[in-house]
Amino acid sequence: MHLTISCRIQINEKKIIIPKDLDSVDVDRVIEMAWEDKTPFDAIDFQFNLKEKEVIQLMRSSLKSSSFKMWRKRVTGRKLKHGFPKQKTRFKSANQK
Repeated sequence: MHLTISCRIQINEKKIIIPKDLDSVDVDRVIEMAWEDKTPFDAIDFQFNLKEKEVIQLMRSSLKSSSFKMWRKRVTGRKLKHGFPKQKTRFKSANQK
């Protein structure tokens, strides 16, 4: 395993690009949020300061090719993935007060 300053990890000749300020737990959470149908990219940007293109790049480098293609097909053009609903609600867990 090779680790460089630019946070590129090379595993079996596949480069996984991890943003500098995210640890592995945060990366897992970003991937989980990206897989969720109701979590918009704006919520990921708000919590982790990652734009949609950066999330796509992270997903491409972290997932198998077939999984990435399936995810992209699912989220492309979805209204909920590209902005908050028109309601004034924010993403909030039922456990939060």
